[in-house]
Amino acid sequence: MRSLFSVLPARRTHFFAGPRAAQGGFTLVELAVVLAVIGLIIGAVAIGKDVQRNAEYTKIKNKFIDQWEQAYNQYYQRTGVVVGDNQVAPRIMVNGTAYVATAGNPTSGGDMAAQVAVGAEPVPVCARNPEAGVMRADAPFDIATNNLRLYMTRVGIRMPPGRAEGQEDLYVYTDTNGSPQEVQVCFQWNRPTTPEGAGNVMVISGLTPDLARMLDQMIDGKPDAREGRFRLRGIDNATNNAPGVEWSANNSYGRGAAATTATGAGNTRDEEQVITLTAIYKMNQ
Repeated sequence: MRSLFSVLPARRTHFFAGPRAAQGGFTLVELAVVLAVIGLIIGAVAIGKDVQRNAEYTKIKNKFIDQWEQAYNQYYQRTGVVVGDNQVAPRIMVNGTAYVATAGNPTSGGDMAAQVAVGAEPVPVCARNPEAGVMRADAPFDIATNNLRLYMTRVGIRMPPGRAEGQEDLYVYTDTNGSPQEVQVCFQWNRPTTPEGAGNVMVISGLTPDLARMLDQMIDGKPDAREGRFRLRGIDNATNNAPGVEWSANNSYGRGAAATTATGAGNTRDEEQVITLTAIYKMNQ
């Protein structure tokens, strides 16, 4: 009779010397499924960022640009004149009061617009000194004579929330690089020979190229820098039936770049602020 000890070694040998277990792994189908899921996640993140940015741009239009246009129109409804105009002798021009106060200026509304000399236009109405190069070079800001916030509060106009109390003319957002940008609004009167069009306008500065294009699309139905109520500052619109003009630059350009083309590629770094443009929004009054 065989002892237990004579059997155990054989069993141990059989246990360890048996065939090696097959090593598990992903099949091609499983790898394809994993890669597809990863692609869906990346695509969802990219789409989510685009949706979020479009929502932010829509908010800028609805909660800031549109509300400033409404505030401008409310001022006209309450006073009978545009912002800063003279209620006794209206000139139908932003800050017309300052213009009338200047000695030697014409007093007839129709003749006045035609006789305004270059460089003698009334200064814009702003709440603070705009960024250099945004407003007309011949129209310096003077808080004592063209304070936008003072004009609005004087007649009880509720201004958009803006950035904060006392900074209703400003709106802060982030560009595609994640850097902070600041929109500012002012109002001014453009003489008949102004490249981007005559009349009373809202000057909107601090717009990245993609924000400017989207605002133009929402306001005019197409992103054309020359036509419509929403235009790029400095673009000549004097030629009838001229082809459209693309908005300058794109979000691949950084602040300070001299970009003149919309299709060229800039060399902005991830941490740079995107280049900004100034738009002219023609008012109805």
